[in-house]
Amino acid sequence: MAKVALLIGISEYEPGLNPLPNAVKDVEAMRRVLVNPEMGDFAEADVTVLKNPQRQDMEDAIYNLYAHRQKDDLLLFYFSGHGVRVESGDFYFSTSITRKNQGKLIPTSAVAATNVHSWMNQSNSRRLVVILDCCFSGAFAKGWTPKDTGIIDLQQHLGGEGRAILTASTSTQYAFESDGLELSVYTHYLVEGIEKGAADIDGDGLIAVDELHRYAKSKVQEASPAMTPEFYPFKDGYRIFLAKSPKDDPTLKYRKEFDNIALEDEGEISGVNRFYLDELRNNLRLSADEADAIESEVLEPYRQRQQKLQRYEQALSQIKQYPLTNKDRNGLKRLQNILNLRDEDIQPIEQRVLASKQVEYERQQREAESLRQEQEKAENQRREAELQEQRERESSSPGIQTQPFEFEIAILNPKSAGFLGMGKKTYEINRSRGRAEFFRESLGNGVVLEMVAIPGGKFIMGSPESEPERYASESPQHPVTIQPFFMGKFSVTQSQWKAVAALPKVNIDLNPDPSNFKGANRPVERVSWDDAIEFCARLSKKTEKTYRLPSEAEWEYACRAGTTTPFYFGETITTDLGNYRGTDWDYKGTVYPGDYAQGPKGEYREQTTDVGNFPANPFGLFDMHGNIWEWCQDEWHENYNGAPKDGSAWLVDNDNQKLLRGGSWLNGPRNCRSADRGYYARVDKYVGVGFRVVVVWGRT
Repeated sequence: MAKVALLIGISEYEPGLNPLPNAVKDVEAMRRVLVNPEMGDFAEADVTVLKNPQRQDMEDAIYNLYAHRQKDDLLLFYFSGHGVRVESGDFYFSTSITRKNQGKLIPTSAVAATNVHSWMNQSNSRRLVVILDCCFSGAFAKGWTPKDTGIIDLQQHLGGEGRAILTASTSTQYAFESDGLELSVYTHYLVEGIEKGAADIDGDGLIAVDELHRYAKSKVQEASPAMTPEFYPFKDGYRIFLAKSPKDDPTLKYRKEFDNIALEDEGEISGVNRFYLDELRNNLRLSADEADAIESEVLEPYRQRQQKLQRYEQALSQIKQYPLTNKDRNGLKRLQNILNLRDEDIQPIEQRVLASKQVEYERQQREAESLRQEQEKAENQRREAELQEQRERESSSPGIQTQPFEFEIAILNPKSAGFLGMGKKTYEINRSRGRAEFFRESLGNGVVLEMVAIPGGKFIMGSPESEPERYASESPQHPVTIQPFFMGKFSVTQSQWKAVAALPKVNIDLNPDPSNFKGANRPVERVSWDDAIEFCARLSKKTEKTYRLPSEAEWEYACRAGTTTPFYFGETITTDLGNYRGTDWDYKGTVYPGDYAQGPKGEYREQTTDVGNFPANPFGLFDMHGNIWEWCQDEWHENYNGAPKDGSAWLVDNDNQKLLRGGSWLNGPRNCRSADRGYYARVDKYVGVGFRVVVVWGRT
């Protein structure tokens, strides 16, 4: 009976696969314990070591391992390196020249498992052991991920009679190298189990492959809890004896007992157990130094695990913002994966670290809500006073006679953020009544245009740097003074467009029915900036009032209506309050979320809706967030440096690109914020673009 081993370690790879520096050290360590006559007892001549071999040399060596063998021969194939699976489902052992072309494995640069399987089947030996310290997932992470689940059926590829297969991890996990270890973590504990005799679990003086795997697995899962070594025995392969251990050895007895206690105490030896271990050490006649050395080795995986938990806690503690942003959560998930920690390992840390932050956050939220209510009350009082002043002023302006109207206002208030702020927030819509002044402009045939009085005032234009998902074009924030004006209660509808398009031409022709989504009360769309200017010109000529597009500053001032949050109803948005894309959108591999700032996802209506379907803002304007983009007078500028502060349109240097505001039915919530800016060429006509008009205060 011969005992023959082939040990292959691949550390160096072509670009596309990560290097694995410990792999060649792994095979040296395995060779050391195998050829030791007190351990593996393999003859040195029967142990072949290949480090970073060429593909042909590696394939020849594997073939020779299984060829011309006897039934009772014990054959061990050990591989440390990358394992690769291709789309067809075939599994390959990587070599130092393994490479890919256009994201696909070049099969002639790796060794096919089907070949190895065939040679194993042809072998006369019935005692075959395969140990794979493979980083399966490492290859997938660099673009090798197959289209299916990525699960490798090792029994299909390598299984057979009298065989035992040991793997460092499941087929979709990384096989990790470990900080502080010279070897890959799984191989480290395989070697330790043989070298120290600790893998002789039943104490019979022999180490079977199943015992070796059980020992290594228990240690690996202490050091790297998310890593799951697997064992695949077939028929008589379950009790293949790979090595021997000293019987009745006092150091081994102490190690096993200490190992059991360490497992029971989770690496923190209790006071009672410490007394017991001291007595056991004395009975076994071990010195304190011998016992300390054993304990240090046994506790090493526990220390590694604690260090990883501490690193995770340090990273989490350094995050100042709460609730955690998606960016922070993604970073923490990557850290959890590289530390190989399970969700249940990090949950107590997050509960402990985030608990105080949640308490402080909830206190701030309560204070902010109280302040908001006070400010809202003061703002309502101020607005009512302004409206009264406006009504008195308008009484002396015979050109425009206004009348009051009431409307529903909605405020979106947070209710909860889940346990420790870790879950999705929930919101409730609080509704109230608002009041404003407006006048009706008759367009003929029963079609009217309703214009709402917008009081003058000052506001801060743009978004603060703390606003989620903002764009640099919304900076710098700057104060703007706005004079009173009237603005369309709704976006211009298709019936209003048709009525004005029938008026005499001023400069260009107008298509009376340009919209993609038909409906008299739906907003007109597929109109260019030049079309909107012609609409204003015809309407001004008919009414002898100055109708025009709003300036960008007027639009944002009117949209905000005295608010400073991303949306006029609060910190986030819901499809109950606006028409936008409320579902995630995967576009060319990038996912654009259907929610904003931990708000709810919703529906995607895929079309415009009738104007006025949703509550108004505090000024009495409808559909300022979503439904359609709205043209403004201004030309596009990359930021607000040099922007006017008097509310006038910015008309310098870029006459072709015109401003858009408000977002639309086909955009995500990010683009529907009060401060969001967009642009198209002035001649462009899109299904998501329309406009609303303003008229200068008091003009006839």
